[in-house]
Amino acid sequence: MRTMQKQWQSHGPRRRARRTWQPPRPPRLTAARKALRTAASAVPPRPTAKRALDLTLGSALLLLAAPLLAAAALTLAAQRGPGGVLTRSTRVGADGRPFVLRSLRTRRLRLHVISRLPHVVRGELSLVGPVPLVPGDVRGRPAGARDWRRELKPGLTGLAQIRHRSAMPWDEPDLLDQHYAERHRPGLDLAILAEAVGAPLRRAARGFAGRGKADLSDTDHRLPGYRTAE
Repeated sequence: MRTMQKQWQSHGPRRRARRTWQPPRPPRLTAARKALRTAASAVPPRPTAKRALDLTLGSALLLLAAPLLAAAALTLAAQRGPGGVLTRSTRVGADGRPFVLRSLRTRRLRLHVISRLPHVVRGELSLVGPVPLVPGDVRGRPAGARDWRRELKPGLTGLAQIRHRSAMPWDEPDLLDQHYAERHRPGLDLAILAEAVGAPLRRAARGFAGRGKADLSDTDHRLPGYRTAE
C-alpha cells in the first residue's frame, strides 16, 4: 500500500511553469503596413534635376578625360618623384560639410580642374555652383537671413567665374554667386557650362594666350585692385 502511494505521489500532477506576459500580436495587416513604411524610409531620396545632370554629364566627361588624366598623372609622377601628383586642400561643401579637394599638380589645359570630376560624381561638387571656399573664409559668413552658400554645392565653374571680366557695375563674385543661388536651374547650368568651355576656345582662336581666369577655376575672382570695405 505504501509503495503504491509513493508511486502515485511521484507520478502526481506537475506544476505548470509560469509564463511571462507578452503583448498581443498586432494584426497581420498592421504589421504589413509597418514593414512597408520601414522599406519606404530606407529608399534613398529621388535625385533632383541638378544632381541628375551632375551625375550623367559628370560621369561622361570623366570617362572621356580619363586617358588624358592618366597620361598627365604618369608624366607628373616621372617628373616629381615621391612628391606626389595630387594637391589636397580642405573646402566647405553643402550644409557646411568640409571635404578634401584633390587636384592634379598642373594647370595645363585646366587639367587641375578636370581632375576634380570624381568629386562631382561622388556628390561633393557640382558642375556649376558657387566658388568653393576654404574653412574660415570671410565670404562664407552669411550676410543676411538666408545662408545661400549652405544650400548649394560648390562648383567646378559658376556665374562668378565666367563673368569676372564683365563690365557690369555689380561684377562682384559674391553677388554673382548669390544671383545664381536664387535663380539656378538646369538650363542656366548648361548655359554657364557652354560659356565656360567656349570662352577659352574663342580666346585661343583669336590668338590670345594670356592666363585668364574666366574658366573652370576656384581661385579668387576679384578684380585687380579690389578692396573690401572694412
